[in-house]
Amino acid sequence: MSRSSPTLEGFRAIFRRPSFGLAEIAWRWSFGAAAGLLLVFAFVEYLDTLPVSNGDLLLLRTSQPLLISRAVLHIFRGSAFRVVETAVVLVLTLGAAWILVASLARAATLEALLAHFRQAGVSTPEHKQKKSWRLRSLCGLNFFRLGATLAATVGCLAAVLLGRAASNPADPAPGSVLLIILTVTMLVWLAWSTLNWFLSLAAIFVIADGHDTFGAITAAVDLCQTRPGSVCAAGTWFGLAHITAFVVASSVVAFPLGFAAVLPAGVVLGGVLLVTLIYFAITDFLYIGRLAAYLAIVEMPDAPVSLEIAPPLLPHGGAYLDPNIHSSPAVDASELILSDVPASS
Repeated sequence: MSRSSPTLEGFRAIFRRPSFGLAEIAWRWSFGAAAGLLLVFAFVEYLDTLPVSNGDLLLLRTSQPLLISRAVLHIFRGSAFRVVETAVVLVLTLGAAWILVASLARAATLEALLAHFRQAGVSTPEHKQKKSWRLRSLCGLNFFRLGATLAATVGCLAAVLLGRAASNPADPAPGSVLLIILTVTMLVWLAWSTLNWFLSLAAIFVIADGHDTFGAITAAVDLCQTRPGSVCAAGTWFGLAHITAFVVASSVVAFPLGFAAVLPAGVVLGGVLLVTLIYFAITDFLYIGRLAAYLAIVEMPDAPVSLEIAPPLLPHGGAYLDPNIHSSPAVDASELILSDVPASS
């Protein structure tokens, strides 16, 4: 029986069972919409706390940029503490909600993928047994993912501050500032993406093997050490599909933008929004497909190694002869012509 490719199994999962991708879209977009509404509501409430005097209104109605900027500065003066307070509350509440929602959603999707592979006969017999897992292990992984994201955000802000410190008004160096910001940001992004990838991969071992948080991380590292070819192949093919989707979406979105001078603004924005949503949907499908490929790697056994041992060769008169020749019934060993030992006279 030929051994199927884990990458192919990942693509099969999203094409034959599109409900997996739709489930990923449902929870991601629902949480994103709820978070967006909460941010808009918080911004509106923040604006209601700003005092606007009659003098500020008078300056705003002058249509003079300088007077308008002075009015805006006067309105927002002293409100920095409220901004920080609101940001801290939003980060804590949204972070806690994301940890819980993402853990529940990932448990549901991985359970469905695991049942799909085991029903399809992809899993090996030793993986057939149902193993218990705990939700707090997934919550721990998502907590580390959230912490890594916050650390990456702080790192990007630090890159901007470091770039500004490298230049002074007396001797400006915009090139050095840009180089420092891009270099530090790229390093931060690489570190964050690698750590986030490992934590995402570790969720598979929580559901499939019942590991705890740190045990799942260790199992993810072991998988990359024992099956690097399969893991790299799955990541490469799905990465190429993601890049292709991005290139196609970037090309398609240029069409409504090209007619911006002819079509109404609402039509142009609607076209751009539609293409963007389709692209995000495709990326969610590819994400769940890549996760399915990694799960297939875990569930599939290693490729069996077949070693064919040659039959032993026996020394005979300084040469090596196959012993099967003498054991063949078609050969008479008593014939003198077949012997290299001279007959006794």
